[in-house]
Amino acid sequence: MSTLPVFRWHLAPDGYATRRQLRARNLRPGGQHVAAQLERPRRRGRPPLVAYLYRVDLAKPVRPMTPGRWRAHAAMMRARRTCPECRRDAGYVIPTSLGSCVTCTYPEEQRAA
Repeated sequence: MSTLPVFRWHLAPDGYATRRQLRARNLRPGGQHVAAQLERPRRRGRPPLVAYLYRVDLAKPVRPMTPGRWRAHAAMMRARRTCPECRRDAGYVIPTSLGSCVTCTYPEEQRAA
C-alpha cells in the first residue's frame, strides 16, 4: 500500500483539485482514487484538517441532468417539504430536528398568534 503525498494548506501543486474545485470547473473525479491530501495544522493537539485532492487531468465532465433526474430531484425535494403529520407542503424543507412542520410541532403558538 502506497502512502498519499501530503501537502500543507494552500501549497498543493497545479494539477490537483478538491471535489468542490473540480465541480467549479464542471468536472468530477470520475472513479479515480484520491491522489493526494492537504493538511491544515490546528492548535492544542487537535488533529489536522484534511482535504482530499484528485488529479485534474484524469477528471471527467459532469454528467448532464436528464429529464428523469430532474423529476427525481423534484420528487425528493417535495418529500422533504411535505409534513408527515398534516400531509401538507410546508413551503420549506422541514428540519429533521423537528420532524414535522412548525405548525404541527408548536400548535399552541399558532393559535395564540
